[in-house]
Amino acid sequence: MEDGYWLLGRLDWQALPFVRAWRHPSVSEWIGAGAGGLVVIAALAVLVMLTRRKAWRRLWDGWLTSLDHKKIGIMYVVIALVMLTRALIEAVLMRMQQFAAVGDPGFLSPEHFSQLFSTHGTVMIFFMAMPFLTGIINYVMPLQIGARDVSFPLLNSISLMLTAAGAALVMISLVVGQFSTGGWSAYPPYTGIQFSPGVGPDYWIWAVTLSSIASTLSGLNFAVTIYKERAPGMTLFRMPLFCWTTLCTSILMIFAMAPLTVASLMLALDRYAGFHFFTAEAGGNLMNYANLFWLFGHPEVYILILPAFGVYSSVISTYSGKTLYGYKSLVYATLAIAVLSFTVWLHHFFTMGQTANVNAIFGIATMLIGVPTGVKVYDWLLTLLRGRIRFTAPMLFSIMFLVTFVVGGITGVILANPPVDFVVHNSLFLVAHFHNMLIPGLLFGMIAATQHWFPKAFGFRLDETWGKISFWCWAVGFYLAFMPLYALGLMGAMRRTSEWLRPDYSPLMLIALLGALLLFAGFVSLLVQLGVSVRHRDRYRVPVGDPWDGHSLEWATSAPPPEYNFALIPRVEARDAFRQMKRRGIAYARPEAYTDIAMPKNSAVGPIIGLAGAGLGFALTWHIGWLAVLGFSVIVGAVIARSFVRETERLIPAASVREHHERWLDAVAATPRVPRVQELCPSNRGHAEPMA
Repeated sequence: MEDGYWLLGRLDWQALPFVRAWRHPSVSEWIGAGAGGLVVIAALAVLVMLTRRKAWRRLWDGWLTSLDHKKIGIMYVVIALVMLTRALIEAVLMRMQQFAAVGDPGFLSPEHFSQLFSTHGTVMIFFMAMPFLTGIINYVMPLQIGARDVSFPLLNSISLMLTAAGAALVMISLVVGQFSTGGWSAYPPYTGIQFSPGVGPDYWIWAVTLSSIASTLSGLNFAVTIYKERAPGMTLFRMPLFCWTTLCTSILMIFAMAPLTVASLMLALDRYAGFHFFTAEAGGNLMNYANLFWLFGHPEVYILILPAFGVYSSVISTYSGKTLYGYKSLVYATLAIAVLSFTVWLHHFFTMGQTANVNAIFGIATMLIGVPTGVKVYDWLLTLLRGRIRFTAPMLFSIMFLVTFVVGGITGVILANPPVDFVVHNSLFLVAHFHNMLIPGLLFGMIAATQHWFPKAFGFRLDETWGKISFWCWAVGFYLAFMPLYALGLMGAMRRTSEWLRPDYSPLMLIALLGALLLFAGFVSLLVQLGVSVRHRDRYRVPVGDPWDGHSLEWATSAPPPEYNFALIPRVEARDAFRQMKRRGIAYARPEAYTDIAMPKNSAVGPIIGLAGAGLGFALTWHIGWLAVLGFSVIVGAVIARSFVRETERLIPAASVREHHERWLDAVAATPRVPRVQELCPSNRGHAEPMA
């Protein structure tokens, strides 16, 4: 018995969902077994496909070990889309359960339902939203500031792989063991060892810890890149708004992720080593956890939303054909939001017994943060005013955001009133509010970013028809899924509830279920759009690289850009740098001379650390000592081994740079300019006609 424990820790056959379903058959258990089976089948299908196509070498050399910020950004987005698939399926299952369970237990056990809302929140925040925005930033920001790469390319790879390791742990929990039932915030003492002796909270701890470390490293990398790698002439107030929101997001990552890391490790010490940081025994205090978690949690809201604000600024300006209105006020509003985001964390626990004076102070601070957000909304509306608007898919998502986000903001101001919050804090009203902020404020922004910058990344446009079909599914589905929850919350429906006793909830629950199904249809439409676009990519190709008459430097390169981004680092003389170059007729000028370009060599350190990190997290979850020691040793060994590597760069000869760049310039010269009215036609090869 002791030998078996040394080898496998707490692992046994009962950890497999298939065994649990066989021994304790029920609809809930078979759903769990089916989910685990789908994960196994999907993983095996990927392995077989890569093997049959002999793609392992291409995957390893071309992607996993690459330090190119563009490829790393794309891999982040792939992780986000995979995890979004899981989270949406869980959301549909929860709504189906809540609709079915009016005066009836429904088809999910209470514990299974608790796992669903815990994984849904954890996945959406840490493994969908964070990788999505980090991927978009990774791809776009260095191009917009005229840089060749981020300041620390290897650190970028390590951040990606640690994120992937955390996501892998969450997915493994479907196949081996069960995830936490303690919600995405994992409040003790419920997640302590006394009340949750299983492995679920441990999966949460190590997945979130890996993610938070990765996000901290990304924040440091992005901030240094913006400070140090800007092209000559690009002052801070000549940066695109997306870069400003990235800078503020990076600073928030640096300072806000640390409290989360500390809180999760302290919770681990409570569970593993008998500490009492957060339990009532031996002087522990739950409120210490609540303060630490929400010191992260509310800045996290703006970590998620600020990059989307930058995306909307780019999209609205581009597709209205106007310079962004109120640029400086948008910058100052972004800075104000970043600062104020650290002053409002306590409104997340107005119900936990603070004094009225403390609640009032934080209620006022919460209302104040709406002011700079309102400034942004007015600036975007004034950018649209009298613009020559093209209702493309990215623009439709942006307009939908403007309408819906204002509704969510108003409900946020309502909740900033402590007495009101005390009544509805644990109701579906609050669920409606934060989805009202995060879906338009983050997810719609990332979808708009994908639609907008996809041609730059892959060299061909996405199919516009399927993009609009997806938009209408998302837009209508959102209102059907979440607006009824406001009414249900006011009627007394509590969140995290798997069964109801009131039949008058049923009609609104049915509407919410239909909305959830429509949201899932919107996601499926995005996948169909991608498939159709890939199939007809020759028709949609935009090799010149400027299909939308872009304003900033990312559009000043071929599509897709070369590894080094720019043959010659551009000199910036105005805020909308590329637009100004086009007006002056120097956008596609031939350099007098080319030079060798140094780029970072591929490195296996990132994948090795990511794999070892996943192994370490799994070992700590299941108390497998030898695997934990091995995983930690590999991480330390990889870092030490890397310190002995001296040749970390390779030179791209000037002749190769010249050949690629001049071939592209020849294509530019041979490609007719396309007016705005034809930008969705096959004649658009990425050479947009500049607007007057």
